[in-house]
Amino acid sequence: MSVETITFPAAVLRAFCERTFEHFGVPADDARVAADVLLRADLRGIDSHGVARLVTYVDMLELGRINPRPKPFVVRATPSTATFDGDNGLGLVVGPKANALAMEKAEACGSGWVSVRNTNHYGIAGWYVMEALKRDLIGWAMTNSTKLVAPLWGVERMLGTNPIAIAFPGKEEPPIVIDLATCAAAYGKIEIAKRRGEPVPSGWAIDKTGAVTTDPQGMIDGGALLPLGSDREHGGHKGYALALMVDVLSAVLSGANWGPFTPPFALRQEIPARSVGKGIGHFFGAMRIDGFVEPDEFKTQIDDLVRTFRATKPAPGTHGPLLPGDPERACETERAKSGIPLVLPVVRDLRGVARRLCIPFD
Repeated sequence: MSVETITFPAAVLRAFCERTFEHFGVPADDARVAADVLLRADLRGIDSHGVARLVTYVDMLELGRINPRPKPFVVRATPSTATFDGDNGLGLVVGPKANALAMEKAEACGSGWVSVRNTNHYGIAGWYVMEALKRDLIGWAMTNSTKLVAPLWGVERMLGTNPIAIAFPGKEEPPIVIDLATCAAAYGKIEIAKRRGEPVPSGWAIDKTGAVTTDPQGMIDGGALLPLGSDREHGGHKGYALALMVDVLSAVLSGANWGPFTPPFALRQEIPARSVGKGIGHFFGAMRIDGFVEPDEFKTQIDDLVRTFRATKPAPGTHGPLLPGDPERACETERAKSGIPLVLPVVRDLRGVARRLCIPFD
């Protein structure tokens, strides 16, 4: 199905996001970082986590459910670890601050690990690990999120999409950037399919009865996403286990809410019956390469690894294997030149925000 889109220069969308956050009292420097996280998602083709999310941040800020001027603080720490309280700020602001703390600890001690509580949706996990690459570090990032995913052999929503990201720098070749949800597909892809009037692949979701569905609305109306692998025969137990790991590191370790008690990001989502912690949770890690091997040697080996895998004999009908991060990097190069295409429902949402806040758009 052909879907009508309107293409915007990244600079226009970035400026609009900054003005929107500043409207609610978010400091200019924080608004700039928050906008950068959103726009990086759109540039890299992860449309479900870019400016399409802006209207939900606006809803939460208007209702006072997110603190626009948080004062995050360290709850407890060792030289290489910390628990960080985000003071209920934007995850797009709290996340970068906690990630920076993990990187500072890594530079001082060899590795740094920071678990975060009392925060909100933090955008794409890949943004954080790409920040680590700028410092010549190996970066880790993960977060728990509102319940949308059924555990293996379950029907109820009990876990979030709980993404994991890690990045490795190369020398002459581009870095390897791994960024994946621990469910079969991110919820944002369900939303995009609904906006486009398209079905979703079988194995992504179930309806409220537990039957596999290809109708996005069937999942939205009381259904659930499936863990990575979908069912037992296709490795669904592995995705389920990874999602639990993210929940423990992001929430149980920090004192945030875990599993079905994780608070919603969107207003239409169900509010948990009780709280077992503060907000949602993130987990960041960073490692100095020279704590393990000479950085130049490591990067040379990464280059060799990348070239070796790219030289793999291609499967029929394909161009051969890609490396994690290849499609996103190609998309970012193209969209930086030609602009970011937005489907009409997202454009309407942004125009609605512009009218509500009296901020110029288009």
